[in-house]
Formats: sequence, C-alpha cells, structure tokens
Amino acid sequence: MTLDPLPETDLTRHRRLRDQGSLHRADLNAILDAGFICHLGVVIEGRPLVVPTVYGRDEGRLYLHGSVASRSLSGGTPVCVTVTHVDGLVFARSVFEHGVNYRSAMIHGEARKVTDPEEKLAGLRRLTEHATPGQWSYARSPSRKELAATTVLALSLEEASVKIRTGPPDDGDGPDAQLGLWAGTLPLTSVWGAPVGDPVLPDETPVPEHIARREGTRYT
Repeated sequence: MTLDPLPETDLTRHRRLRDQGSLHRADLNAILDAGFICHLGVVIEGRPLVVPTVYGRDEGRLYLHGSVASRSLSGGTPVCVTVTHVDGLVFARSVFEHGVNYRSAMIHGEARKVTDPEEKLAGLRRLTEHATPGQWSYARSPSRKELAATTVLALSLEEASVKIRTGPPDDGDGPDAQLGLWAGTLPLTSVWGAPVGDPVLPDETPVPEHIARREGTRYT
C-alpha cells in the first residue's frame, strides 16, 4: 500500500536540521508503533501543561486517555503530542558537535473528545493492544462505571513532523579529526525483563503467553 507523504505546514515545516526531517508517513507510523508513552502538551488557563500518557493509533488517528477530572483531556483545544525514542549518544571530537541518535514525531491538531460509546471502547482497545497485543481479550473489559470515569481523546495524524538522526558524528572530515581523540556512538537499547507476578496470585496461575513471549525482546 502506498502512503501519501506528510503535508508541510507552518507547524510541521523543518526549519533546522532539514536533513534529519522526513515526510514519509511510514516513518511516522514506525515511530508511533515503537512506543506507547507520549507527552501531551496543551495550554490551560494561559499556562502550558505537558502530561505523559499512553496512546494507541489506527491509520488516521491517535487515541489518548485519562481521568475525566484531568484538565489536559478536556478536548476541543489545540494540542501538541510528542513521541521520542533515544537510540544512542553521539560523541564527536568537540563538545559542540556532540549529539543524539533519535527518532521523534510531533503531532499537531485539535483533540476531539470521544463521546460515541462504540468509538470510545474501540479507542481504549487500541490503547491496550498497542502496549501489549493480546491483553484486551485476556483481561476483563471496562464496566459502564469505569467507562464513565475515563476520557478518550482522538487526534488526527494528518499534521505531523518527523525527525530521525542515525550514524556517527559529523566531524570526521573536519580539522578536529586530527586531534587524535576517540569519536563514535554509544548505542542505547531497552529490553523487556521477566514478568513479575502479583504477590497475591495463586502459585498455579500461569503467565499469559502474550506477556511471557515479550521477555528479552526490545522495547523500541
């Protein structure tokens, strides 16, 4: 399937480090699929507020959730959502040229409060399955009371900015290369550990396969 490129707008145009920018929607999807924590930025009563929260997505929307009491999830206001993965530190010959290998996505738009019961349930399923595929059908579904206490926001993925940096430092062909200093990268990876059961679980309760098989796999 061919994906349309991301449109360039005043908010998403790459003004610095343009070579690290990407307009490929596949890159946006890959960055979102690699994690499950985002930071939601919104202005509340004239002050910026940035909240970490979990997310899930479908082909055109990002779903966020939280308590109905959360002021950041009121909906109907412009928001900015960011997702960032750090892949390593970049050590150059000079401090000025140091950097970070990373993948980041920034989504702009007006978050819509989901009120339709079916879409709300579908959004929560996206959130759950995004973090751990298989968990939605394993655990108990939300009750009516729990759904009433939960806010779900939907944010279009149409206006997004993507940046990616990979590779070694950029000063290998400059005058600092003659200093005789080590330069390179220090990769960073995150790996899922062994599942730890709730202490009150009966001893015979097995770890579900969809959780057990993640042990030892990379997080991003």
